[in-house]
Amino acid sequence: MSLVVLEDLSLSFGSRRIVEHLDLRIAEGDRIGLIGANGSGKSTLLRILADQQAADSGAVRRVKNLRLGYLSQDIELDLEQSLLDHVLSSVPGRASLEEELATTQLELDEVAARAAEDPAAIEATMQLSEQLATLHERLARFETLYAEHEAHRILSGLGFAPEDAARPLREFSGGWRMRGALAALLFAQPDLLLLDEPTNHLDLPSVAWLGAFLQRYGRAFVLICHDREFLNEQIARVVSFESEGVRQYRGDYESYRKQRAEEEEILANQARNMAREREKAEAFIERFRAQANKAKAVQSRIKALEKMGEVTLYEPRRIMRFRFPPSARCSDQVMTVEGLRKSFGDLHLFEGLDLRVARGDKIGIIGVNGAGKTTLLRMMAGELEADGGDIRLGTHVNPGYYAQHHADALDAGDTVYTAVARAAPDEGQTRVRTICGAFLFGGDDVDKPVSVLSGGERARVALARLMIRPGNLLLMDEPTNHLDLESSESLAHALRDYDGTLVFVSHNRSFIRTLATKIWDVSKGRVETYPGSLDEYLYACRLRAEGASDEAAPSAKADAPPVAKAAPAPAKFEPTSADAEAKGSRADQKAKKRAEAERRKARSKKVRPLERRVAELEARIETLEAEQKELSAKLALPAVYEDAAEKSKCLDAYQASAEALDDATAAWEVAQAELESALAELGED
Repeated sequence: MSLVVLEDLSLSFGSRRIVEHLDLRIAEGDRIGLIGANGSGKSTLLRILADQQAADSGAVRRVKNLRLGYLSQDIELDLEQSLLDHVLSSVPGRASLEEELATTQLELDEVAARAAEDPAAIEATMQLSEQLATLHERLARFETLYAEHEAHRILSGLGFAPEDAARPLREFSGGWRMRGALAALLFAQPDLLLLDEPTNHLDLPSVAWLGAFLQRYGRAFVLICHDREFLNEQIARVVSFESEGVRQYRGDYESYRKQRAEEEEILANQARNMAREREKAEAFIERFRAQANKAKAVQSRIKALEKMGEVTLYEPRRIMRFRFPPSARCSDQVMTVEGLRKSFGDLHLFEGLDLRVARGDKIGIIGVNGAGKTTLLRMMAGELEADGGDIRLGTHVNPGYYAQHHADALDAGDTVYTAVARAAPDEGQTRVRTICGAFLFGGDDVDKPVSVLSGGERARVALARLMIRPGNLLLMDEPTNHLDLESSESLAHALRDYDGTLVFVSHNRSFIRTLATKIWDVSKGRVETYPGSLDEYLYACRLRAEGASDEAAPSAKADAPPVAKAAPAPAKFEPTSADAEAKGSRADQKAKKRAEAERRKARSKKVRPLERRVAELEARIETLEAEQKELSAKLALPAVYEDAAEKSKCLDAYQASAEALDDATAAWEVAQAELESALAELGED
């Protein structure tokens, strides 16, 4: 069933076209990725879907009683409300149901008080009692669907501590308020979820949790996201803002890229073929124009040439492209951190922290929000003073710093050009304009006032200010936030080729995987340094966790009760040491048998069903992976693409298999976690 239908929709802002004659249907269970360059209209389309923006023409039809949930970049919250109350109140109908229940109870009490004197009140009492029972039943169903413990689970998954639930929203920063708004939407379980960059204010663990939540989410959603991996994991359909208009593609982002490349190649081939035909016709006409016996054939070629149309190639999408200039040589030791201390009131972030940054390092800083990642980077950049310790730069080190608030702090009265020029007053106009152009501000765009720029455009201006004089040490805090996907990847490729030293904070897994040659994991006042990529670090963490589990698992000998010591005996009977040992051994054996029997009983009740469930899911995953491999090999055959029906059949089968594999993997993760918890309770590995 279609939830929202857009018919022949058009919208423009001045001379800028956002959408034109757009037809779009969103059905139950749709998982749509909305992609396009910054400023192309993605957020505007979400606002149209959310009924917060009117179109110039066309129709928007929504199914009756549709429940929409919209996470925008700009949220408005009741800051006096507690975090938990904000989440619980996101579900419509709770307050009115409780109010109706209280009113009915009062009416029943009043009528029941008159029933002894007024026989007519007895019937009213029965009716009100039935009504009250129905309301209690509705409230019970409501509490089952929207239980408070589920709200706590969502808040925990998004990184909130248990004690945060009672805090008013005004005590949280903007990023944490955005998380609270996201938690409320997820708790409400709307029929259609509209998410505009939901990962922007999340850390890696919270991104992983949100990904798992959305994979289990059975309702429809539309997602804007600059993280390629997150987008690929979640979507089954792409709605893309292209130069020729809004287009729709089946599959994930990688599938879209492949289909788009195929379309471009087909158009290029058509253009080449038409050019050859035109060239042949023109050559024929030129050669035989003067020959009377060829006049008819020449006229035929002329008419054919006039009817020959033009193949319109796709206009290349403007992508942020630039390269960092060679950086100045500096000492091998770029930065030394010794005994670093930092506290905020009673919160002690770092105590005696020691770190080293070597020339050429590309260090990715990861960890949960609140662990101190940004604080550490700000102290390294000299923007925040440490409470103690020392941060020393090496010889000839020239640092450059990019932070999210730099984009917000741009002077609204500046133009794009003046904002970039201020970062390097001695640079010439040509150099400044070249840098602006690399960040997609060409022509008259450089004269745009900062005040009218979108969040993504402001981020590009801040990056351009850094780029015009980057230095040989870059410190960057969440540089991909507010950039579109292609701009994020372009920045990653430029930083990968940068010959200086880079230290950065990011929640974007694709960005970290592209860049990091070393990982700093910030947790509980410590920074664990790992000399390798993100995948190597996560793999090492899994091995370490498995090894720790092996060492911590108690053996059968450790489980057994201690051998009983012989008590002092009466004077008339003095047992030998052999007697005492035999007695202790028998007691030991009985205790061991009792313990083993209890363990077997508990195991049979708790563990075996979970083991069967895990085994079944592993077999299912193995089967689906084999299907994926077979279908992938088939889709690699050129012959498949020659038959449109066969191609569609294979792609549908591949997508269905991929979705089933995602579901099975998510179910396996839950079952495995439950199994590990049950084994831990029994003291088993």
